Amino acid sequence: MHFDGLPEKLASWGIPESLLHYDSWIYQIFAVVFLTLLASLLVKIGLDRMYKLAKRTDNPWDDIFVDSARRPVRLLVWLLGFSWAATVTQDAAESPIFKFIHPVRSVGVVVLIAWFLVTLVRQLERVLQHPSRTREALDATTAGAIGKLLRASVIITSLLVALQTLGFSISGVLAFGGIGGIAVGFAAKDLLANFFGGLMVYLDRPFLVGEWVRSPDKNIEGTVEHIGWRLTRIRTFDKRPLYVPNATFATIALENPSRMTHRRINETVGLRYCDIAKVRLIMTDVKAMLVDHPEIDEAETLMVNFNQFSASSLDFFIYCFTKTTNWIRYQDVKQDVLLKVAEIIDQHGAEIAFPTQTLHVQYEPESAGT
Repeated sequence: MHFDGLPEKLASWGIPESLLHYDSWIYQIFAVVFLTLLASLLVKIGLDRMYKLAKRTDNPWDDIFVDSARRPVRLLVWLLGFSWAATVTQDAAESPIFKFIHPVRSVGVVVLIAWFLVTLVRQLERVLQHPSRTREALDATTAGAIGKLLRASVIITSLLVALQTLGFSISGVLAFGGIGGIAVGFAAKDLLANFFGGLMVYLDRPFLVGEWVRSPDKNIEGTVEHIGWRLTRIRTFDKRPLYVPNATFATIALENPSRMTHRRINETVGLRYCDIAKVRLIMTDVKAMLVDHPEIDEAETLMVNFNQFSASSLDFFIYCFTKTTNWIRYQDVKQDVLLKVAEIIDQHGAEIAFPTQTLHVQYEPESAGT
């Protein structure tokens, strides 16, 4: 194959003369690409070994640090290598397009650092919720709030640094953002209300992810699944998702049954009127049974008292608290208590009353004259 006259032909196509003498810079580009490939391979091997060594330790922080850095560091090697090769090409070609090498490289470095930090924060968020990897695990609500704030800070800071690198004035951007923020505030006041409502939920912590909440003001009851910046997702007991704007929690009363210390038994039992002589003895035995019951907390309020004369029964009430707060266990304890009350009533020869009516028929004897 003959290349005689090739430089003249390439020159006629408008290719710069500097590119026609490619013997030196083409070798330089080849060497740069080769070194970049070699450095990327060495970095991969080194980081993989560091990650395996970190996994052997009990400390979780070195694991997530190395794991978060593996991909960004390898891409950083390729970014620096290609920018170096582009610089060599710029020196040979002297084309204005290569003037963007420096800002692109700077912005790329900022993006990779931000990627590393965001990944690190996300993994920290998972580790802080894992009880086996930390001494005191954070709840999902707190860990999620911290993670979101840190990620937002990293992204905003990276954006400002990138703009500064590209030659934009940060002070001008901030001033524009302040004026724009006022306009956005008027246009999206409901969105901001929900944002600050979510912030108050994170700070006051009236409920956490996984807890049971309900509101006597609104038809809201279920288990909290997710707390976002705008909406909180609650799974109702019939398994439907309920999305509540966070601003709602600032205007309603909210109960958190998950934080109760005890569950209450408050029942009324009616006896027949013909068993009135046995009522006192029955109540004494019922109270003794509650005091001796292993699942009833006698340190809390415990009452068994005659309440009222009802239309067809003598009513006494039972008021006490169970030690458990688990709903299923509570039902078992309540069932056991009520069945033992029925046994005590039966032991005294009495019966539980039910609605009855007594009809009195007055007999009048016939007079002698009829």
